[in-house]
Amino acid sequence: MALSVSSVLILGIAIFLLTRKSGLKVSHAAVCALFGFYLAGTTMAPGIRAGGDMIASLVSGLNL
Repeated sequence: MALSVSSVLILGIAIFLLTRKSGLKVSHAAVCALFGFYLAGTTMAPGIRAGGDMIASLVSGLNL
């Protein structure tokens, strides 16, 4: 678990620095994908999934 959290933190910082310095490129997208895979294995995953489900239900409930 400690290795997974460290990876998430390092990849999160890498994503932040890469997107602030320049536009999102293929290599940046690969880092984002790795970040997502590592994040899915943490204890934060159920909360993120619940937040995503809530946002999806809010968007689907909009009458435009």
